[in-house]
Amino acid sequence: MQNAVLLLNANFEPLNVCNIRRAVGLLLLGKASLVLNGRGEIKTISRSYDIPSIIRLEYMVKRPHPEVKLCKREIFRRDRYTCQYCGKHTLHLTVDHILPKHLGGESSWENMVASCPTCNHRKGARTLEQARMSLLHLPHRPPASARYIFGQYMMDNSEWVPFVAGW
Repeated sequence: MQNAVLLLNANFEPLNVCNIRRAVGLLLLGKASLVLNGRGEIKTISRSYDIPSIIRLEYMVKRPHPEVKLCKREIFRRDRYTCQYCGKHTLHLTVDHILPKHLGGESSWENMVASCPTCNHRKGARTLEQARMSLLHLPHRPPASARYIFGQYMMDNSEWVPFVAGW
């Protein structure tokens, strides 16, 4: 019941990802319709219900332009779980401020990178020049495209590609 279900707006624009329980609730209330059933069915005593993979709202929802939130997980994802100092690919990472906070560095997309604990400790509370270190890639704000936002679900849900790729 915790598998991901793609929620589309009435114009087939990808809106969100919810779990199967929420999706079935929307279907039963008549607020959404089934677009694609790729997972079989739920059987009860009196009925059986399709397990949705993609559902579409029956009405248009106006929403603000999507934005990728600045958080530790998204920084790791943007940097592809790779230390931006030594290039080590690992799941055990920390976040490093390029210009340390005590020197006026902000918590922003352009000032934070993924770093392995060894490089983060080596750099310490110094600037790149003081620590004699360099970055592999300049940090940037990730795109707020549907492909980036929903990309983490695409490996397990290949049937979503036609609905996400166009946005």
